Parts: sequence; structure tokens; C-alpha cells
Amino acid sequence: MYTVSPIRDTFLGPGDTVASLKTLDRPELLGDRVYVTLREHLCSGLVPSGQPLQESALAAQLGVSRTPVREALARLASEGLLGSDGRSFIVPSLSEADIDDIYELRLLLEPEALRQVATRIREIAQIAPFREQLAAMVAAHAENDVEAFMDANYRFRAAWLEIVPNRRLLRAIELYADHVRYLRALTLGSREVRAVVLNGLKRIAAALSAADGAGASAAMREHLLEAKRILRGALTPNSKQ
Repeated sequence: MYTVSPIRDTFLGPGDTVASLKTLDRPELLGDRVYVTLREHLCSGLVPSGQPLQESALAAQLGVSRTPVREALARLASEGLLGSDGRSFIVPSLSEADIDDIYELRLLLEPEALRQVATRIREIAQIAPFREQLAAMVAAHAENDVEAFMDANYRFRAAWLEIVPNRRLLRAIELYADHVRYLRALTLGSREVRAVVLNGLKRIAAALSAADGAGASAAMREHLLEAKRILRGALTPNSKQ
């Protein structure tokens, strides 16, 4: 018959208690850091469609082993942000049908999310970030500074997403918006496109400032439809809109 020693007697010294253990600081997992870094790189538009992504090259650039890179690439592929080309991963080329599918989802998600955001506006401090980034976009547009415009545009979006109360809804919005985020480089370089974007965001900002849920939802829907039209035109410049 076996005798099992009490856990206390085996692992703890005299007078010690389990309660004396302190919570360990857990650094961010390396795999998560690699994933976030690669995700941002893909969404920046710096990687052209169809270019193979090699584990070894990425690992060398990031100064990590191939394992977290492999895991991050697989995770990005599962989200649809990467495609597979034999043994390599590539940035997929989006077709008109892809754009239609992505915007069908965005039109279901984002107008409702913005309606929820508008109904949560209670004080001026909440709308200050929208106004600041909108002003930054106006200034960048006037100076023809595409990079500054894109940066302010991203921060404007991040500001209202921060207020979305349904975090699951937020994650879905971020995922499908990121599927087309890298295409901004194809469109925001155009002064005419930036003007259209600014007009749409001004309507959204006005509705948010007025805490107008229905108006914010309608403004976002119109903005997304215009973005879809622009992207389809960028992918197929000879097609009729």
C-alpha cells in the first residue's frame, strides 16, 4: 500500500503557506508580439499582393526563431489575411466578389456599432478625439500629406471603436476592416478620394457630436458604400461603377 505525502509537507517548509505565493508578472508572449507586428505590417500596404512570405527571412528580420513566426502566419491565414501558395504564405489578391462579401459584412456591423457609440456620447471629452483627428485630416489634405492623412484617418477610426460597448462586435469589425485596410495605399493617394473620405467623416463626426444614433448609422452606411465603390474602381479601373 502506497502512502502519499501531504502536498504541504512535500513542497513547503515549516511555517510556509500557499497564501505566501505572489502573482508573477507575465510578459507578453513572444508569439503574440510577432503576430501583432506582422499583422500591422500586412495592413500597412507595404507587402504587395502575391509576394511570398518566408518564415526564415521574417524570423531573421524580427530576431526570433521560426516557430513564433510560423504560428503567427498560420493565425493570420486563419483570419483570411493571408493565403497559401504551396509551402508559402502570400497576401491574397482581392477580387470584386471579395470586396462585395467584405462590405456586405461591414455594412451589417459598422452602422450598428456607430449607432451604439452615438447613444453613449455623454460629454464633450468623448468627442474631442474625433474632432482632433478630423482637423488633422483637413490639415494634411490641404498640405497634400498622404501619410499624415492616413495616420489621422486611422486614429479617427480607433477613437470611435474605443467606445463600442460590444467587444465581440468590435473584434468582428476590426477583422473585416483589416481585410481591405492595406488597399488604402491604392486610393488615399488621390486628392479626389481624400476629399470624398473627408466629407463622409465630417457627416459621421457631426452625428456623433449630436449624439444622433440614427444619423450616425446612416452616415456610416453611406461612407462604407462610397468606400466600396472607390475600392472596386481601384481594383478594376475600367469597370463601370
